[in-house]
Amino acid sequence: MSDYLPLEIQEEIMKRLPVKSLIQFRSVSKPWMSLIDSPDFIKHYSGQQHLLVRYDRDYLYDEPEYVSFVDDDTLPRQKVSPTIPLLVSMLELSSIIGSSHGLLCLFGYYDRDEMAVLWNVSLRKAVAIDVPNVAYQKYRTILGFGVCDETCDPKIVKIIYINSQRDIESTSDSIPWQVEVFTLSTRAWRSPYSSNLPRKSIEFCLEQVFVDQFLYWCATDRVTIDGGIQVIISFDITSEKFREINLPDALAHHQPYKLSISKLKESLVVVQSCGEINDGVFRVWMMEDGVPKSFTKIFTICTPGTKVLSLPEFRKSGEPIIQTVDDSCGSHEYVTSLSVCEPRSKLISDLGISGWLCSFSVYSYMETLLLLDQPDLTTNDI
Repeated sequence: MSDYLPLEIQEEIMKRLPVKSLIQFRSVSKPWMSLIDSPDFIKHYSGQQHLLVRYDRDYLYDEPEYVSFVDDDTLPRQKVSPTIPLLVSMLELSSIIGSSHGLLCLFGYYDRDEMAVLWNVSLRKAVAIDVPNVAYQKYRTILGFGVCDETCDPKIVKIIYINSQRDIESTSDSIPWQVEVFTLSTRAWRSPYSSNLPRKSIEFCLEQVFVDQFLYWCATDRVTIDGGIQVIISFDITSEKFREINLPDALAHHQPYKLSISKLKESLVVVQSCGEINDGVFRVWMMEDGVPKSFTKIFTICTPGTKVLSLPEFRKSGEPIIQTVDDSCGSHEYVTSLSVCEPRSKLISDLGISGWLCSFSVYSYMETLLLLDQPDLTTNDI
């Protein structure tokens, strides 16, 4: 191919190839390696969309299991068990913070130290990041993760705040918030560019979503000791400014544990669980552009007779993935499963993923070459 086609045409062809082929092509010729390794090619390359499913068994402390699906018309036929890098498998009590630009960010412990790991599933590569000064007791630490579009630089934001409203009112601390930002290019933590911080009455949920250069969290404005109002907090990954977004009354006064956020195509959505688990009713609200931000209910999932635990993710096509439970064997024995639900026809399609006494989390990611320039580290290098 290289003898007959201009390099520009070769580049356009390569942008349409999967990561696995590109890695093989890097060994064919120096010009191809130089092209594939170039920052411009890495920035503009995006491959197939996938869904990564993580199994956590509720009765064991074993490391979680993973399976990846190609998210296209063949779902769920193209299913593989991804190669788990050593840095990911060695992370203890790990959780996935978020997904952005094909990278996943995990947080956990290695040798009693707090650590984040950036994982490119397609490249089978991971990078470890020390997370210092994680606070406990009366403080709470929240992490957020996203990749800056302008620089393709992964960023982690660490937020420490006073956990209890009672502690806020009784503490002598003049600054209840501490925020730091880590960038992979510098491998250093620093203060954010902006000094604006959320109000001290804000309490974050752990769950975060990254959409179009913004990190989002559900949060509660603890206006009183015994109650609060639900809001969304955003963090601009470029300007590093926080912003508070009001929710419609139907969501603002809903129970916080029955609200979650997700990404539907390129928009933020709030998923509202209504009634009890047996009801299987979820309303999906999409955030509209504009100032101020507004939310519109776009559809309702109703699955009578099916116990739905959650809507952990949406497909590239926009169809929600639901996590269901069958506890007919007894209150302490249950089987959870993953399915795709078509919201208008109500058709439920099984993904062939189920487990006894386990829970699932699902993350959408695209193939990317980010981290290609990072060294392959082992735990001995940490």
